[in-house]
Formats: sequence, structure tokens, C-alpha cells
Amino acid sequence: MDFEWVAIALGDVIWITLAFAFGFGARLMGQPPLVGFLATGFVLNYFGITSGEVLQKLADLGITLLLFTVGLKLNPKILLRPQVWAVTSLHMCGVIALFGAGIVTLALIGIPLFADLDYKMTLMLAFALSFSSTVFAVKALEEKAEMRSLHGRITIGILVMQDIVAVAFLAASTGSLPSPWAVLLLLLIPMRPLFLLVLQRTGHGELLILYGLVLALGGAELFELVGVKDDLGALVMGLIISNHAKANEMSKTILGFKNLFLVGFFLSIGMAGQLTPETFLIGVLLVPFVFVKSALFYTLMTRFLLRSRTALLATLSLSNYSEFGLIVVAMGVSSGWMEAQWLTVITIALSVSFAVAAPLSRRDDRIYSQHRRFFLSFQRKERLPDDQVLDIRNASIAVFGMGRVGTGTYDKMRELYGDTVVGVDFDAERVRQHVQAGRNVMRGTPNDADFWESVDDDQHFDLVLLALPTLPANIETLERLQEIDFKGRVAATARYPDEEDRLRDAGAHEVFNIYAEAGLGFASHVEATRATR
Repeated sequence: MDFEWVAIALGDVIWITLAFAFGFGARLMGQPPLVGFLATGFVLNYFGITSGEVLQKLADLGITLLLFTVGLKLNPKILLRPQVWAVTSLHMCGVIALFGAGIVTLALIGIPLFADLDYKMTLMLAFALSFSSTVFAVKALEEKAEMRSLHGRITIGILVMQDIVAVAFLAASTGSLPSPWAVLLLLLIPMRPLFLLVLQRTGHGELLILYGLVLALGGAELFELVGVKDDLGALVMGLIISNHAKANEMSKTILGFKNLFLVGFFLSIGMAGQLTPETFLIGVLLVPFVFVKSALFYTLMTRFLLRSRTALLATLSLSNYSEFGLIVVAMGVSSGWMEAQWLTVITIALSVSFAVAAPLSRRDDRIYSQHRRFFLSFQRKERLPDDQVLDIRNASIAVFGMGRVGTGTYDKMRELYGDTVVGVDFDAERVRQHVQAGRNVMRGTPNDADFWESVDDDQHFDLVLLALPTLPANIETLERLQEIDFKGRVAATARYPDEEDRLRDAGAHEVFNIYAEAGLGFASHVEATRATR
């Protein structure tokens, strides 16, 4: 046995155990676990413990799987919308100009470290701070099951555009072009039918998981071999199979692996660099600049005809610094252009920006509803066709969440009550499929304050059925219904027994445990079938 590897593994086990303890503590305090993971890294950093080999491998694998799942859920057409490419371009130019001016001002004041930056390094630092974190935004959107919502797709599109700029910058700064063999990567396009054929025949078990890992890791390795950023390879492989019927299932099967490996990423951030009081204070000083980015994002999105709520939700997901900033600063340090302390400064700024953005992102709808009139003042009268307030068309029964459970619920309720039933889902593609199947389904979300504001006394629901994919989404909707003093009945779905009490406490009149009741439904179906024979 190789005892050196045993020592490495034991060291990483200790770190992961501490990560669990801090992550659990963060959850008990109402914060997302990632805040606890970041705190773990800083505590270990304070005691002089650096990232181990196993932990770093986990972090790299987590980023690769993250970008692969982003590709699985990304529609390339979203990148062609001006709300994505134009907003990204204008925002990046504006942030570099504003942050550059701010950094020069701090240098003139005589703030340590800033005073030593020349013009070139000022622009590089401003460029590094202009990016938003793909890891944070995707994780926040996935926790709320909003990846396929309009604001989720806009957010992911902007992040992909930023990643493209990052790849171009890294290629230019290193002075090395991709290998001539990189042109062969175009062969992946005609090979797409083969990838889809294999995906169709992998089934629903461990082969599906392994195939996802093969595509993600194989794509990353293939791109790296020809001198292209490896993470881009994972993203491209996800895009290649993104419109297949099993792409969403594959994303769900590797979700647990991705989340586990990303723990290593959050730990490694806090453990990077040498922490000192000076670097900590300067890093914290950079955090308020995040809200300059936020204000510019929100202004640009509303100017490009996005509804105020859509713009705010996308903005809050992007209100942070990016791990790409660490890469840029590391290049500056290795080239001797910047002091090594800058790596720790950016690490602090990145981590604290995550801690600040996490509760804002989780409470985005509540923030919008509480300050709705202020945000509406930025909204233009003209809006995009796919970003309008939902019209319920005088329906009296609404099913929110048109997945498998919601679809079955809708069909049964429509059989009983006819055209008074309406289905609502935020996934535009899913809505289109339901409409083609003859269902009365519209795109929208149940926690949209603009929607409930538009529901007057002559247009209301008697019954709301919540079949949303996550417990937080159901809880947030129930809280919204209580805020508007909803008079009808509300029923919600649960997956686990402990969720039933939380849903009732939040205001649900009836709770249906889809797992516990599955056996009863199966038995009833069999008996009904026997009775008809």
C-alpha cells in the first residue's frame, strides 16, 4: 500500500468533515451550505493548511461537470439575443471603465497595494473583476429549479458569453494559439447523431451516469489536447446532446456527483493565498463594487426590454465576482506584474461576494415584491413577447408546475372541470409541447408579484395546485399567496414526510406525498382495471 496516498486521503477527509460541519451550521442559520464551505477554507487557511491533491482534483472535476450540465440545459439560440450578447459586451466595457477609475482613485488616495499598480495592471484587475461566477449562478438557479426560466436562460447566456471572452483572453495573454489539430474539433458536429444514438440506448441506470462522465471528461481532455481550454470542451459536449429527450435525465443523474465535487472548489477558494489583516481588509473593500456591477446589469437589461422582475432576478444571480478573476491575477503574479498578495485579495473579495449574494439570490422574489414600485420605474412600456405578465383567461383552477406530476394533475382536473383549468410553467419549451398537445398551458411563475397584482376581483382562482419541482419553490409560492391574502384553497405536493409539515405550516390546506401515495394509486389502478374485465 502507498502510505503517501493514505496520508493525503486522511488529510482531505478531515477537511471534508469540517466542510460538512460548517455547511450544516450555515444551513441551520438559514444560509446556503456554500457559505459554510467558504468559511471552512478560510479557517483552514488561517491555520496554515493548504489544499491537498485529492481536494484539488475534486474541485477541477466539479467545474468540468458543472459546465457540462450547463451545456445540457443551454439553447444556443439564447446567445443570439441582444439581451445576452449586447448586455454582456456593454456591461463588460462599462465595468472595466468604472472599476478602472475606482482603482486609480484608490491608488491616488494611497491605499496599500493599489498604489503599486500601473495602467496595464489597473485594466487587468478591472477586467478580472468584471466577470460573474458561473459556479455560483448555476448552483443558485438549480436550487430554485429556475435554470429553464427566462431569467435563468438569460443569466446562463451571459455567463457563457463571458466564458468565451475568458478563453480568448487566456489564449491572447499566453501568446500561444490552439494547435492546428484544433480544426478537427469541428468533426464533433457531424458525429452528433452517433452521440445521440448511444445516449438513447444507455437506459436509465449506471450506464447513463458513466456516459455523462465520459462525455464531460472526454470532451475536456480532447479540447485540452489541441490547446483549447478544457472546460470549454465539457460545455460543448453538453451542447451537442442538449436537445435530446434524455438530456434532462442525464443532468439529474450526475447532479449529486457535481455537487459533491464542487465542495472541493469552494474549499480551495478559501485556502488560496496567504491571509493577512491587510489583504482581508482590501478584499472586503472591493465587495461593495459588486453593486456597481448589479446596477449596470439591471439598467442594461431593462433598456433591452426585459421586464423589471426578470432583470432583477437575473441581476442578483450575477451579483458576485468570478473564479476567473483568480486565474487572471495568478497570471499577473506569475509574470511578476503584481504582488502575490493580490491573489489573496481577490480570493477574499470572491468569497465575501458569494456570502453576500447567496441570501439576496434566495430572497430575490421577496426583494422584488417589497420594492416593486421602485423597480417598475425602470421598466419600459415595450417588452419582449416572451416576457409578458401571465393572463389567466378567467380560469378558476391553476396547476403550477407542468412536469409529470403536474401534467397528470392537469389532465384529471380538466376531465372533471373542463376549460376552467389552466396550467402554468416557466419552461418555454415545455409550454410549447403542452400547447401542441391541446392543453391550456401558459408560461409564468407562481411567485411573480406582477402576476398576482394583475389578478383582480373579477379574475381569481378558487383552487391552486402546486406541483413545483422543489420544496423551496412550493414554500415561496405559499408565502406569496399569504402575502396577497389569497382566499382560495391551496394543495401542494411533497416528496418526504418532513416536507408535509413544512408545507402545511406555510399555508397549504392539503398536501399530497407523491412517493407515499404512489403505491395506493397503483393498487387503485389495478383494482379498477380488474373491475372492468
